[in-house]
Amino acid sequence: MLKLGVLDQSPVGPDGNAAAALARTVELARLADRLGYTRFWVSEHHNTRSLAGASPEVLLSAVGAHTKRIRIGSGGVLLPHYSPYKVAENFRVLEGLYPGRIDLGIGRAPGGMPLVSRALRSGLPPGSDERLPESLLELAAYLEMGKPLAPDHPLYGLEATPRVDTAPDVWLLGSSCHSAALAARLGAGFSFAHFINGGGGHDAVRYYRRHFRPGPFGTRPRLSVCVYVLCADTDALAEREARTNDLRLLLNEKGEFRRPYPTPEEAAVYPYTEGDRARMAENRKRMIVGGPDRVRRALLAFADSYGVDEVLVACSMSDGRLRLRSYEWLAALFR
Repeated sequence: MLKLGVLDQSPVGPDGNAAAALARTVELARLADRLGYTRFWVSEHHNTRSLAGASPEVLLSAVGAHTKRIRIGSGGVLLPHYSPYKVAENFRVLEGLYPGRIDLGIGRAPGGMPLVSRALRSGLPPGSDERLPESLLELAAYLEMGKPLAPDHPLYGLEATPRVDTAPDVWLLGSSCHSAALAARLGAGFSFAHFINGGGGHDAVRYYRRHFRPGPFGTRPRLSVCVYVLCADTDALAEREARTNDLRLLLNEKGEFRRPYPTPEEAAVYPYTEGDRARMAENRKRMIVGGPDRVRRALLAFADSYGVDEVLVACSMSDGRLRLRSYEWLAALFR
């Protein structure tokens, strides 16, 4: 049976209430734990009013406190912005609080506009993401998964605390072959972000399978794919909600990050150009939309095309109640 995990982006509803969005994330985590989902990941986004998840490490502390079984993790920490030492300590704390349940998902995307990168990288050179392979090896050393820092390293002898008995499971997240190649080389899990890039994922997954070698982050390949799934009681209701996600993605592409999540009414009257409609059609490749029967068939075909046995689903909807209902439907379909 296909396994399902959750990627939650903490969408802020049309009312613009970010505190309520974070509370809904915790509520959803409790539901996912109860319904048997494999894992629950939270995202990192900055300078946007439509998504509230700016600090996955902090949010995971709350998620862990309200769940019992499900693996919880970041989808993902944007390592190029941060010190590998601090990331290691954050996730050692989480592993100490919730041992054996933590996934450290790492991304290389900026997570926002150039101004965000400038603010997060205060004091770091603009091209510091080119150091990602080196940063990953440094992270592995602090997590005691790889070789210790060499004696000539400027931080030789540094130890990441607290000292705990377990370590997080490390995944690289990506929407191209770049992260797949890094994950394969370092023994990390790889999760392809189909919800970001609706094309090219099959090549990335094939590359990871063919080139995987045991490394500091693991000895066996681990694969998943993440996709937007909007499942409702009927095809028509799912399509109504999908149009709000169409508009949200379109506005993001136009640089309008500061707008709240659109309503179905706004999506119905927005003055779309022919170019807009072409972009929306392309973005639909990132989504699975429909009632229960249609979604079940589509998800099974989707997983089969990638050759994976686990799919992470992101149910991005303007209506929080329908979003919870979508996850209930999916759990029932693949129980």
